[in-house]
Amino acid sequence: MAQPGARENIMIGSYWESSVDELPEDRQLFGEAYFDVAVIGGGITGLSAAMRLAEAGASVCVLEANRVGWGASGRNGGLCCLGGTKHSEHDLIKRFGLEEARKFVDFQVQAIDTVAERIATLEIDVDRHSRGEVLLAHRQKDADGFADEAAFLSDTFGLRTTVWSAGEIVERGLAGPEFHGGLHLGHGFALNPMKYVQGLARNTRRVGAKLFSHTPVLKLERDASYWRLETPHGSVRAHRVVLSGNGYSRENVPTWLRGRLLPVMSSVLVTRPLSRDELTDQGWTSDLMACDTRNLLHYFRLLPDGRFLFGTRGGIFETRESIERVRKTSRADFERMFPAWAHVDSEFAWHGHVCMARDLAPFVGRVPNMKGVYAAMAYHGSGVAMGSLSGEKVAELMLGKTRAENLPAVMNKPFRKFPLPWLRQLYLQGAYWWYGVKDR
Repeated sequence: MAQPGARENIMIGSYWESSVDELPEDRQLFGEAYFDVAVIGGGITGLSAAMRLAEAGASVCVLEANRVGWGASGRNGGLCCLGGTKHSEHDLIKRFGLEEARKFVDFQVQAIDTVAERIATLEIDVDRHSRGEVLLAHRQKDADGFADEAAFLSDTFGLRTTVWSAGEIVERGLAGPEFHGGLHLGHGFALNPMKYVQGLARNTRRVGAKLFSHTPVLKLERDASYWRLETPHGSVRAHRVVLSGNGYSRENVPTWLRGRLLPVMSSVLVTRPLSRDELTDQGWTSDLMACDTRNLLHYFRLLPDGRFLFGTRGGIFETRESIERVRKTSRADFERMFPAWAHVDSEFAWHGHVCMARDLAPFVGRVPNMKGVYAAMAYHGSGVAMGSLSGEKVAELMLGKTRAENLPAVMNKPFRKFPLPWLRQLYLQGAYWWYGVKDR
Protein backbone atom coordinates (compact mmCIF):
# COMPACT_ATOMS: atom_id res chain seq x y z
CA MET A 1 0.00 0.00 0.00
CA ALA A 2 1.29 3.48 -0.86
CA GLN A 3 2.36 5.57 2.09
CA PRO A 4 0.66 8.92 2.74
CA GLY A 5 2.17 11.42 0.37
CA ALA A 6 3.63 8.77 -1.94
CA ARG A 7 3.27 9.56 -5.61
CA GLU A 8 2.18 7.15 -8.28
CA ASN A 9 3.14 7.92 -11.86
CA ILE A 10 -0.04 6.73 -13.54
CA MET A 11 0.48 5.83 -17.20
CA ILE A 12 -2.39 5.62 -19.67
CA GLY A 13 -0.63 3.51 -22.30
CA SER A 14 -0.46 6.14 -25.03
CA TYR A 15 2.06 6.30 -27.83
CA TRP A 16 2.90 9.83 -26.73
CA GLU A 17 4.13 8.61 -23.33
CA SER A 18 6.47 6.15 -25.02
CA SER A 19 7.80 8.80 -27.39
CA VAL A 20 9.47 10.95 -24.73
CA ASP A 21 12.62 10.06 -22.79
CA GLU A 22 11.05 10.88 -19.45
CA LEU A 23 7.94 12.37 -17.87
CA PRO A 24 9.20 14.75 -15.17
CA GLU A 25 7.44 14.62 -11.82
CA ASP A 26 6.92 17.89 -9.98
CA ARG A 27 6.71 17.65 -6.21
CA GLN A 28 3.47 17.50 -4.30
CA LEU A 29 2.25 20.42 -2.25
CA PHE A 30 2.71 19.96 1.51
CA GLY A 31 1.73 22.59 4.07
CA GLU A 32 0.41 26.07 3.39
CA ALA A 33 1.50 28.32 0.56
CA TYR A 34 0.62 31.81 -0.67
CA PHE A 35 0.52 32.97 -4.29
CA ASP A 36 -0.96 35.81 -6.28
CA VAL A 37 -2.63 33.30 -8.60
CA ALA A 38 -3.45 29.59 -8.33
CA VAL A 39 -4.09 27.70 -11.56
CA ILE A 40 -6.09 24.48 -11.35
CA GLY A 41 -4.97 22.09 -14.09
CA GLY A 42 -1.51 21.41 -15.52
CA GLY A 43 -2.43 21.08 -19.19
CA ILE A 44 -1.98 23.37 -22.17
CA THR A 45 -4.44 26.01 -20.94
CA GLY A 46 -3.21 26.11 -17.35
CA LEU A 47 0.46 26.23 -18.32
CA SER A 48 -0.22 28.92 -20.93
CA ALA A 49 -1.96 31.06 -18.32
CA ALA A 50 0.71 30.44 -15.67
CA MET A 51 3.53 31.22 -18.10
CA ARG A 52 1.97 34.53 -19.14
CA LEU A 53 1.22 35.54 -15.54
CA ALA A 54 4.70 34.64 -14.29
CA GLU A 55 6.32 36.55 -17.13
CA ALA A 56 4.31 39.59 -15.99
CA GLY A 57 5.75 39.28 -12.47
CA ALA A 58 2.91 37.50 -10.63
CA SER A 59 3.66 34.67 -8.21
CA VAL A 60 1.86 31.65 -9.65
CA CYS A 61 1.32 28.02 -8.78
CA VAL A 62 -0.15 25.27 -10.96
CA LEU A 63 -2.03 22.54 -9.08
CA GLU A 64 -2.29 19.34 -11.09
CA ALA A 65 -4.17 16.27 -9.87
CA ASN A 66 -1.80 13.85 -11.63
CA ARG A 67 1.18 15.06 -13.59
CA VAL A 68 1.73 17.59 -16.37
CA GLY A 69 0.11 16.37 -19.56
CA TRP A 70 -1.80 13.49 -17.95
CA GLY A 71 -5.20 14.72 -19.14
CA ALA A 72 -6.37 15.65 -22.61
CA SER A 73 -3.32 17.84 -23.26
CA GLY A 74 -1.02 14.82 -23.40
CA ARG A 75 -3.34 12.20 -24.86
CA ASN A 76 -5.13 13.94 -27.76
CA GLY A 77 -4.63 13.28 -31.46
CA GLY A 78 -2.05 16.03 -31.87
CA LEU A 79 -3.99 18.17 -34.35
CA CYS A 80 -3.22 21.88 -34.04
CA CYS A 81 -6.08 23.06 -36.20
CA LEU A 82 -9.11 25.26 -36.61
CA GLY A 83 -12.00 24.51 -34.26
CA GLY A 84 -13.27 25.09 -30.76
CA THR A 85 -17.02 24.87 -31.26
CA LYS A 86 -19.52 22.37 -32.64
CA HIS A 87 -21.25 25.18 -34.54
CA SER A 88 -20.52 25.58 -38.23
CA GLU A 89 -19.44 28.97 -39.54
CA HIS A 90 -22.92 29.33 -41.05
CA ASP A 91 -24.46 28.77 -37.60
CA LEU A 92 -22.06 31.26 -36.01
CA ILE A 93 -23.21 33.98 -38.38
CA LYS A 94 -26.87 33.25 -37.59
CA ARG A 95 -26.26 33.25 -33.84
CA PHE A 96 -23.71 36.03 -33.41
CA GLY A 97 -23.64 38.02 -36.65
CA LEU A 98 -20.99 38.19 -39.34
CA GLU A 99 -18.55 40.45 -37.47
CA GLU A 100 -18.41 38.22 -34.39
CA ALA A 101 -18.20 35.07 -36.49
CA ARG A 102 -15.18 36.54 -38.28
CA LYS A 103 -13.68 37.54 -34.97
CA PHE A 104 -13.94 33.97 -33.71
CA VAL A 105 -12.44 32.45 -36.87
CA ASP A 106 -9.59 34.97 -36.64
CA PHE A 107 -9.06 33.84 -33.03
CA GLN A 108 -8.71 30.24 -34.23
CA VAL A 109 -6.10 31.22 -36.81
CA GLN A 110 -4.26 33.29 -34.20
CA ALA A 111 -4.33 30.30 -31.87
CA ILE A 112 -2.57 28.12 -34.46
CA ASP A 113 -0.01 30.87 -35.03
CA THR A 114 0.54 31.09 -31.26
CA VAL A 115 1.49 27.42 -31.07
CA ALA A 116 3.82 27.74 -34.06
CA GLU A 117 5.52 30.78 -32.55
CA ARG A 118 6.00 29.04 -29.20
CA ILE A 119 7.51 25.96 -30.82
CA ALA A 120 10.01 28.16 -32.64
CA THR A 121 10.78 30.56 -29.79
CA LEU A 122 11.05 27.93 -27.06
CA GLU A 123 12.81 25.48 -29.41
CA ILE A 124 10.44 22.60 -28.64
CA ASP A 125 10.92 19.54 -30.85
CA VAL A 126 7.34 18.38 -31.42
CA ASP A 127 7.75 16.21 -34.56
CA ARG A 128 5.83 18.82 -36.52
CA HIS A 129 4.41 17.87 -39.91
CA SER A 130 1.39 18.47 -42.19
CA ARG A 131 0.70 21.75 -43.95
CA GLY A 132 -2.93 22.33 -43.07
CA GLU A 133 -5.61 19.67 -42.78
CA VAL A 134 -7.87 17.87 -45.20
CA LEU A 135 -11.55 17.08 -44.75
CA LEU A 136 -12.43 13.88 -46.63
CA ALA A 137 -15.99 13.32 -47.84
CA HIS A 138 -17.41 9.98 -46.72
CA ARG A 139 -20.38 10.47 -49.05
CA GLN A 140 -20.57 11.78 -52.58
CA LYS A 141 -23.08 14.45 -51.57
CA ASP A 142 -20.53 15.85 -49.10
CA ALA A 143 -17.92 16.03 -51.85
CA ASP A 144 -20.45 17.75 -54.13
CA GLY A 145 -20.82 20.51 -51.54
CA PHE A 146 -17.10 21.19 -51.10
CA ALA A 147 -16.80 23.80 -53.86
CA ASP A 148 -19.49 26.04 -52.36
CA GLU A 149 -18.11 25.54 -48.83
CA ALA A 150 -14.57 26.37 -49.93
CA ALA A 151 -15.77 29.56 -51.64
CA PHE A 152 -17.79 30.54 -48.56
CA LEU A 153 -14.86 30.03 -46.17
CA SER A 154 -12.46 31.85 -48.45
CA ASP A 155 -14.68 34.79 -49.37
CA THR A 156 -16.22 35.29 -45.92
CA PHE A 157 -13.30 34.54 -43.60
CA GLY A 158 -10.20 34.71 -45.76
CA LEU A 159 -9.30 31.08 -45.12
CA ARG A 160 -7.03 29.27 -47.56
CA THR A 161 -9.07 26.50 -49.18
CA THR A 162 -8.58 24.04 -52.05
CA VAL A 163 -10.99 21.40 -53.33
CA TRP A 164 -9.63 18.05 -54.52
CA SER A 165 -11.59 15.56 -56.59
CA ALA A 166 -11.70 11.83 -55.85
CA GLY A 167 -8.90 11.29 -58.35
CA GLU A 168 -6.79 14.10 -56.93
CA ILE A 169 -6.88 12.80 -53.37
CA VAL A 170 -5.65 9.44 -54.64
CA GLU A 171 -2.83 11.18 -56.51
CA ARG A 172 -1.92 13.00 -53.28
CA GLY A 173 -1.64 9.76 -51.33
CA LEU A 174 -4.97 10.03 -49.50
CA ALA A 175 -6.68 6.91 -50.83
CA GLY A 176 -9.43 4.95 -49.14
CA PRO A 177 -12.64 3.22 -50.25
CA GLU A 178 -14.83 5.67 -48.31
CA PHE A 179 -13.28 8.92 -49.58
CA HIS A 180 -15.02 10.75 -52.45
CA GLY A 181 -13.09 14.01 -52.46
CA GLY A 182 -11.27 16.43 -50.20
CA LEU A 183 -11.43 19.99 -48.89
CA HIS A 184 -7.99 21.20 -47.89
CA LEU A 185 -7.70 23.99 -45.32
CA GLY A 186 -4.27 25.59 -45.44
CA HIS A 187 -4.14 26.33 -41.72
CA GLY A 188 -2.71 24.21 -38.93
CA PHE A 189 -0.29 21.36 -38.53
CA ALA A 190 0.20 18.14 -36.59
CA LEU A 191 2.49 17.59 -33.61
CA ASN A 192 3.34 15.34 -30.70
CA PRO A 193 1.13 16.81 -27.93
CA MET A 194 3.15 15.29 -25.09
CA LYS A 195 6.35 16.89 -26.34
CA TYR A 196 4.51 20.19 -26.69
CA VAL A 197 2.96 20.21 -23.22
CA GLN A 198 6.23 19.12 -21.61
CA GLY A 199 8.00 21.93 -23.44
CA LEU A 200 5.46 24.40 -22.07
CA ALA A 201 6.00 23.00 -18.58
CA ARG A 202 9.78 23.46 -18.83
CA ASN A 203 9.37 27.09 -19.78
CA THR A 204 6.69 27.69 -17.16
CA ARG A 205 9.12 26.49 -14.49
CA ARG A 206 11.90 28.58 -16.03
CA VAL A 207 9.93 31.83 -15.77
CA GLY A 208 9.25 31.21 -12.08
CA ALA A 209 5.86 29.53 -11.74
CA LYS A 210 5.66 26.65 -9.26
CA LEU A 211 4.19 23.38 -10.52
CA PHE A 212 2.75 20.83 -8.11
CA SER A 213 1.87 17.34 -9.31
CA HIS A 214 -0.42 14.81 -7.60
CA THR A 215 -2.07 17.76 -5.88
CA PRO A 216 -5.79 17.69 -6.64
CA VAL A 217 -7.83 20.63 -5.41
CA LEU A 218 -10.55 19.19 -3.17
CA LYS A 219 -12.26 22.40 -2.19
CA LEU A 220 -12.27 26.06 -3.21
CA GLU A 221 -13.71 28.54 -0.75
CA ARG A 222 -13.45 32.19 0.17
CA ASP A 223 -11.18 33.04 3.12
CA ALA A 224 -11.27 36.77 3.92
CA SER A 225 -9.59 38.51 0.95
CA TYR A 226 -8.14 35.24 -0.39
CA TRP A 227 -9.35 32.10 -2.05
CA ARG A 228 -8.35 28.97 -0.14
CA LEU A 229 -7.65 25.88 -2.22
CA GLU A 230 -7.59 22.74 -0.11
CA THR A 231 -5.45 19.81 -1.27
CA PRO A 232 -4.78 16.38 0.32
CA HIS A 233 -1.65 17.49 2.15
CA GLY A 234 -1.91 21.25 2.35
CA SER A 235 -3.59 24.35 1.02
CA VAL A 236 -2.97 27.43 -1.08
CA ARG A 237 -4.19 30.94 -0.48
CA ALA A 238 -4.39 33.06 -3.60
CA HIS A 239 -5.97 36.34 -4.58
CA ARG A 240 -7.06 34.95 -7.93
CA VAL A 241 -7.77 31.52 -9.41
CA VAL A 242 -7.82 30.07 -12.93
CA LEU A 243 -10.03 27.05 -13.67
CA SER A 244 -8.47 25.09 -16.53
CA GLY A 245 -9.24 21.44 -15.77
CA ASN A 246 -11.44 21.15 -18.87
CA GLY A 247 -12.98 17.66 -19.21
CA TYR A 248 -11.09 16.50 -16.12
CA SER A 249 -12.49 19.15 -13.78
CA ARG A 250 -14.04 18.22 -10.45
CA GLU A 251 -17.63 19.38 -10.61
CA ASN A 252 -17.57 20.67 -7.04
CA VAL A 253 -14.40 22.77 -7.44
CA PRO A 254 -16.05 25.17 -7.46
CA THR A 255 -19.70 24.17 -7.14
CA TRP A 256 -20.44 26.65 -9.96
CA LEU A 257 -19.09 24.04 -12.40
CA ARG A 258 -21.67 21.44 -11.41
CA GLY A 259 -23.80 20.46 -14.40
CA ARG A 260 -22.10 22.84 -16.83
CA LEU A 261 -19.60 20.58 -18.64
CA LEU A 262 -19.97 17.32 -20.51
CA PRO A 263 -16.85 15.14 -20.87
CA VAL A 264 -17.04 13.01 -24.03
CA MET A 265 -14.84 10.03 -24.79
CA SER A 266 -12.43 10.09 -27.71
CA SER A 267 -10.42 6.96 -28.50
CA VAL A 268 -7.09 6.67 -30.30
CA LEU A 269 -5.10 3.77 -31.69
CA VAL A 270 -1.60 3.83 -33.17
CA THR A 271 -0.23 1.04 -35.33
CA ARG A 272 3.25 -0.40 -35.57
CA PRO A 273 5.47 1.32 -38.17
CA LEU A 274 4.26 0.63 -41.69
CA SER A 275 6.63 -0.35 -44.47
CA ARG A 276 6.88 1.57 -47.75
CA ASP A 277 5.13 -1.32 -49.52
CA GLU A 278 2.28 -1.33 -46.98
CA LEU A 279 1.78 2.40 -47.46
CA THR A 280 1.74 1.97 -51.22
CA ASP A 281 -0.70 -0.95 -51.04
CA GLN A 282 -3.22 1.22 -49.20
CA GLY A 283 -2.45 4.32 -51.24
CA TRP A 284 -1.90 6.47 -48.16
CA THR A 285 1.49 8.12 -48.29
CA SER A 286 0.62 11.70 -47.34
CA ASP A 287 1.60 13.25 -44.02
CA LEU A 288 -1.47 15.51 -43.99
CA MET A 289 -3.68 15.36 -40.93
CA ALA A 290 -7.18 14.38 -41.94
CA CYS A 291 -10.71 13.78 -40.74
CA ASP A 292 -13.89 12.65 -42.43
CA THR A 293 -17.20 14.46 -42.79
CA ARG A 294 -19.12 12.40 -40.25
CA ASN A 295 -20.69 14.06 -37.21
CA LEU A 296 -19.14 11.21 -35.22
CA LEU A 297 -15.92 11.87 -37.02
CA HIS A 298 -12.76 9.87 -37.47
CA TYR A 299 -9.41 11.69 -37.42
CA PHE A 300 -6.19 10.16 -38.66
CA ARG A 301 -2.68 10.81 -39.90
CA LEU A 302 0.59 9.15 -40.80
CA LEU A 303 3.17 9.86 -38.09
CA PRO A 304 6.78 10.79 -38.92
CA ASP A 305 8.05 7.35 -37.83
CA GLY A 306 5.70 5.52 -40.19
CA ARG A 307 3.00 4.61 -37.67
CA PHE A 308 -0.62 5.45 -38.38
CA LEU A 309 -2.82 7.23 -35.83
CA PHE A 310 -6.58 6.68 -35.99
CA GLY A 311 -9.03 8.37 -33.65
CA THR A 312 -12.78 8.12 -33.14
CA ARG A 313 -15.54 9.82 -31.20
CA GLY A 314 -17.99 7.70 -29.27
CA GLY A 315 -18.31 5.92 -25.96
CA ILE A 316 -20.30 7.19 -23.01
CA PHE A 317 -19.77 5.05 -19.93
CA GLU A 318 -16.16 4.46 -18.89
CA THR A 319 -16.57 0.93 -17.62
CA ARG A 320 -14.06 -1.73 -18.61
CA GLU A 321 -16.64 -3.38 -20.86
CA SER A 322 -17.64 -0.11 -22.52
CA ILE A 323 -14.03 0.91 -23.18
CA GLU A 324 -13.27 -2.47 -24.72
CA ARG A 325 -16.39 -2.22 -26.90
CA VAL A 326 -15.34 1.23 -28.14
CA ARG A 327 -11.86 -0.04 -28.97
CA LYS A 328 -13.28 -2.94 -30.96
CA THR A 329 -15.56 -0.57 -32.86
CA SER A 330 -12.66 1.78 -33.53
CA ARG A 331 -10.52 -1.06 -34.81
CA ALA A 332 -13.35 -2.29 -37.05
CA ASP A 333 -13.75 1.24 -38.49
CA PHE A 334 -10.01 1.40 -39.12
CA GLU A 335 -10.00 -1.91 -40.99
CA ARG A 336 -13.04 -0.92 -43.06
CA MET A 337 -11.58 2.47 -44.02
CA PHE A 338 -8.04 1.19 -44.60
CA PRO A 339 -8.57 -2.44 -45.68
CA ALA A 340 -4.98 -3.01 -46.86
CA TRP A 341 -3.89 -2.59 -43.24
CA ALA A 342 -6.37 -5.01 -41.68
CA HIS A 343 -3.43 -7.24 -40.74
CA VAL A 344 -1.45 -4.43 -39.10
CA ASP A 345 -1.36 -4.56 -35.31
CA SER A 346 -2.41 -1.68 -33.06
CA GLU A 347 0.52 -1.29 -30.68
CA PHE A 348 -1.11 1.46 -28.63
CA ALA A 349 -4.72 2.23 -27.72
CA TRP A 350 -6.05 4.75 -25.21
CA HIS A 351 -8.90 7.18 -24.64
CA GLY A 352 -9.45 10.62 -23.16
CA HIS A 353 -12.04 13.32 -22.58
CA VAL A 354 -13.19 15.92 -25.06
CA CYS A 355 -14.93 18.71 -23.13
CA MET A 356 -18.27 20.02 -24.38
CA ALA A 357 -20.58 22.74 -23.09
CA ARG A 358 -24.31 23.20 -23.44
CA ASP A 359 -23.87 26.11 -25.86
CA LEU A 360 -21.27 24.09 -27.83
CA ALA A 361 -18.69 26.85 -27.45
CA PRO A 362 -15.74 27.57 -25.15
CA PHE A 363 -15.73 30.07 -22.32
CA VAL A 364 -12.86 32.37 -21.43
CA GLY A 365 -13.59 34.89 -18.73
CA ARG A 366 -14.62 35.73 -15.19
CA VAL A 367 -16.78 33.24 -13.31
CA PRO A 368 -20.03 34.95 -12.24
CA ASN A 369 -20.33 35.94 -8.58
CA MET A 370 -16.83 34.67 -7.73
CA LYS A 371 -14.53 37.68 -7.51
CA GLY A 372 -11.07 36.86 -8.82
CA VAL A 373 -12.00 33.45 -10.28
CA TYR A 374 -11.62 32.95 -14.02
CA ALA A 375 -12.15 30.00 -16.36
CA ALA A 376 -10.89 28.88 -19.76
CA MET A 377 -12.33 25.57 -20.95
CA ALA A 378 -14.45 23.51 -23.37
CA TYR A 379 -12.73 23.46 -26.77
CA HIS A 380 -14.84 20.64 -28.24
CA GLY A 381 -11.90 18.57 -29.44
CA SER A 382 -9.59 21.37 -30.63
CA GLY A 383 -7.69 22.18 -27.47
CA VAL A 384 -4.09 22.19 -28.73
CA ALA A 385 -4.46 25.54 -30.46
CA MET A 386 -7.46 26.96 -28.60
CA GLY A 387 -6.12 26.07 -25.16
CA SER A 388 -2.81 27.74 -25.94
CA LEU A 389 -4.28 31.11 -26.84
CA SER A 390 -7.19 30.91 -24.38
CA GLY A 391 -4.73 30.40 -21.53
CA GLU A 392 -2.87 33.52 -22.57
CA LYS A 393 -6.07 35.52 -22.90
CA VAL A 394 -7.44 34.55 -19.50
CA ALA A 395 -4.12 35.68 -18.02
CA GLU A 396 -4.37 38.98 -19.87
CA LEU A 397 -7.88 39.48 -18.51
CA MET A 398 -6.53 39.01 -14.99
CA LEU A 399 -3.64 41.38 -15.67
CA GLY A 400 -5.94 44.04 -17.08
CA LYS A 401 -4.19 43.88 -20.46
CA THR A 402 -7.42 43.03 -22.29
CA ARG A 403 -11.14 43.19 -21.60
CA ALA A 404 -13.90 40.66 -22.02
CA GLU A 405 -15.46 42.61 -24.87
CA ASN A 406 -12.21 42.29 -26.82
CA LEU A 407 -12.70 38.53 -27.01
CA PRO A 408 -15.07 37.00 -29.56
CA ALA A 409 -18.66 37.00 -28.30
CA VAL A 410 -18.77 33.28 -29.13
CA MET A 411 -16.48 32.55 -26.19
CA ASN A 412 -17.14 35.19 -23.52
CA LYS A 413 -20.50 33.89 -22.31
CA PRO A 414 -20.31 31.83 -19.06
CA PHE A 415 -21.33 28.19 -19.28
CA ARG A 416 -25.02 27.48 -18.76
CA LYS A 417 -26.16 24.43 -16.85
CA PHE A 418 -27.49 21.48 -18.76
CA PRO A 419 -31.19 20.95 -17.97
CA LEU A 420 -31.50 18.02 -15.57
CA PRO A 421 -27.69 17.67 -15.59
CA TRP A 422 -27.73 14.19 -14.05
CA LEU A 423 -29.18 13.03 -17.38
CA ARG A 424 -26.29 14.38 -19.45
CA GLN A 425 -25.04 10.94 -20.44
CA LEU A 426 -28.51 10.04 -21.69
CA TYR A 427 -28.58 13.24 -23.76
CA LEU A 428 -25.28 12.16 -25.24
CA GLN A 429 -26.59 8.70 -25.98
CA GLY A 430 -29.51 10.22 -27.86
CA ALA A 431 -27.21 12.60 -29.72
CA TYR A 432 -24.97 9.73 -30.81
CA TRP A 433 -27.98 7.84 -32.13
CA TRP A 434 -29.13 10.88 -34.11
CA TYR A 435 -25.62 11.60 -35.44
CA GLY A 436 -25.39 7.97 -36.54
CA VAL A 437 -28.58 8.39 -38.56
CA LYS A 438 -27.33 11.65 -40.12
CA ASP A 439 -23.96 10.10 -41.02
CA ARG A 440 -25.49 7.42 -43.24
